[in-house]
Amino acid sequence: MSPAKIRELNDAFRTTMTGGRVMMTAGVDALPSDVKAMVIRRVGTLSDFNAANDPYAEHDFGSFEFAGRKFFFKIDYFDAAMEFGSEDPADPAKTTRVLTIMLAEEY
Repeated sequence: MSPAKIRELNDAFRTTMTGGRVMMTAGVDALPSDVKAMVIRRVGTLSDFNAANDPYAEHDFGSFEFAGRKFFFKIDYFDAAMEFGSEDPADPAKTTRVLTIMLAEEY
């Protein structure tokens, strides 16, 4: 598996919110719609990845603060049928990406 290819696919998904499924936890969903929109935008524009928060250089997790709250996002890799983990996250034909946005306290 190529970390560079996985990173490329994750960044394309995260910045466009297409090519997978985007989920949010109940806590995020309960936020006012304007705050939710800004949180989603922040996930898509996050660029502060480094060895401390992205040890595998795949851009599959991030955290940030907004509106006085701490948020996390993570990308998981499932097989095409969404039954098991993907055997090759670098292959979009074998992988369904799921991006989950959550409040830090929901993690």
